[in-house]
Amino acid sequence: MNQDLTFLRISELAPLIRNKSVSPVDVAEAYINRIEKFDPTLNAFITRLDDHARSRAKTAESEITSGLYKGPLHGIPIGLKDLFYTKGIKTTSGSILEKGFIPREDSTAVTKLNEAGAYCIGKLHMTEFAFDGTSRNHHYGPARNPWNISLMAGGSSSGSGVAVASREVPIALGTDTGGSVRVPASLCGITGLKPTFGLISRYGVTALSWSMDHVGILGKSAEDTEIVFNHIAGHDHKDPGSVHQPQIAITDSSLDVINGMRIGIPKEFIWEIMDSNVKSVFQQAILHMESLGAEIVEISIAKLPMVNPAGSIVQTSEASALHRNRILSNADQYDPVIRRRIESGFFIPATSYLQAQRVRYACMEEISKSMTNVDFLATPTTAVTAFPLDKDTVDINGNEVGSREALLRITRIFSTLGMPAISIPCGFTKANLPVGLQLVGKPFYDNALLGLAKSYQLTTEWHKTFPQDLD
Repeated sequence: MNQDLTFLRISELAPLIRNKSVSPVDVAEAYINRIEKFDPTLNAFITRLDDHARSRAKTAESEITSGLYKGPLHGIPIGLKDLFYTKGIKTTSGSILEKGFIPREDSTAVTKLNEAGAYCIGKLHMTEFAFDGTSRNHHYGPARNPWNISLMAGGSSSGSGVAVASREVPIALGTDTGGSVRVPASLCGITGLKPTFGLISRYGVTALSWSMDHVGILGKSAEDTEIVFNHIAGHDHKDPGSVHQPQIAITDSSLDVINGMRIGIPKEFIWEIMDSNVKSVFQQAILHMESLGAEIVEISIAKLPMVNPAGSIVQTSEASALHRNRILSNADQYDPVIRRRIESGFFIPATSYLQAQRVRYACMEEISKSMTNVDFLATPTTAVTAFPLDKDTVDINGNEVGSREALLRITRIFSTLGMPAISIPCGFTKANLPVGLQLVGKPFYDNALLGLAKSYQLTTEWHKTFPQDLD
């Protein structure tokens, strides 16, 4: 087969592997060669696993040749954000404090991927202990946006976004506590799913905030993320936050999914800080949905501005509790920025933490009521497109806004509330930078959310567009 295999989505590649038109060994080599060529510039990987990938690909080929095909992930390489435990393979969590940590077991998500016949091709770049929305790392250098290597790729699942967008991996796992899957998906022009809180086990995943951490998936399309989601979602008694839900079903992706849908656009908070180019691309995406039969409704969610302050207090408090002893004994080994962020949590009183949790749950109740008459919400994923790596602020319509605020202010809402949300590419600015469309569902309506995203991608080409400068 002469086609570059790295262009193929899992939904396209899996049938070729199944009918033996494509060898898993050739798939592995295609991705290894691409990593070899481009990663010295992009820095998406912390640990490459070329030999491991080759060995697992040969095993998959042997199994499939023997008639033991396991499903659409069999023989598929997957990149893992470097906080997923991998047995016998170092897991750094983006920190030199963990540079020698070699787990004795796999995380639950990795175990399920292995059982499906997939394998890890490498451990991916991330911000230290996942406590930042940028793609900077004090210890390992920055991950670079493949659309323009001088620009931010987003984080904290930075390597996951970069590796998928640059076709170094077909799919990757990340984590999302304030937007860390959807932000890099938006800035890198790919699809990023954060499911309902508790649907994917976090056992064996380095924690940041136990009541807000989500495992998420970054891929070339909504259909690809769904394939992985269907394999790794499910209750796990090892994760106290895991929930019991019925077996996840494959969703419809016909255009009838959009026709008649009521999609709400919040009128509060979202638009207070918004780049005009991003807003314009978003509006075009909404017009396209309208043309497919969706009903667009402006809705009011009065408590929306309260969500992020509450989420910030909860996240910082929980992160500080997790890191307290290590900060006291090894503070000089942290990135100074991450260290200050963690230490700020030491000064949050328990009463403030508890009040933030009360506000959080009050906001959950209100948004649930606000969505009674709509099926989904839609917003831009981020208020800006990618901006220079070295900038701590970004100009938005003449106003200087902190980089973390610009990147996380919209996504953090739905991490705090535990609602399913997906970022899908919906267009480009005049500077040829991708813009993400965020779609949000009601809790546990993940199947319907994926169906909506897949239907949108049936009539658009944005998810099929990759950076050309690399080639």
